[in-house]
Amino acid sequence: QVQLVESGGGLVQAGGSLRLSCAASGRTFGNYAMGWFRQAPGKAREFVAAITRSGGMANYADSVKGRFTISRDNAKNTLYLQMNSLKAEDTAVYYCAADAIYGTLVAGAMSGMDYWGKGTLVTVSS
Repeated sequence: QVQLVESGGGLVQAGGSLRLSCAASGRTFGNYAMGWFRQAPGKAREFVAAITRSGGMANYADSVKGRFTISRDNAKNTLYLQMNSLKAEDTAVYYCAADAIYGTLVAGAMSGMDYWGKGTLVTVSS
C-alpha cells in the first residue's frame, strides 16, 4: 500500500503561484511513476502532469504546459507541482496519483490507477 497526502492548496489571485506537495508513505516511492490530476466543479477528473520514477521525463496537459512544473524528490518521498501564472480555469481539486506504469498516468486511465490521494483544493480568483 501507498498512502498519498496532498497539501499546499488554497486561494490565490489570477496570475499568482502555488506549490502543491504530495507526501508518500508505505511502499518505496521510487518504484512508482507519479502524476497530478484535477477535477473542477461539475467536470470530469483530468490529467495535469506526470513524471517518471527517476524524474527524468515529464508530460503535461496542453492547458498547463509552460505554466506548471512537476518534480519529485525520491529521498523525501515527495511529489511537487509548481503552478505559475494561475488562471481562474485552474480552479479545481488537485489529486496526486501513483502507478507502476508511467503510461497509465499519461493516458489518464483513472480507473486503472494504483493509488490516489484525497486531494487539495486550489481556488483562483479572477
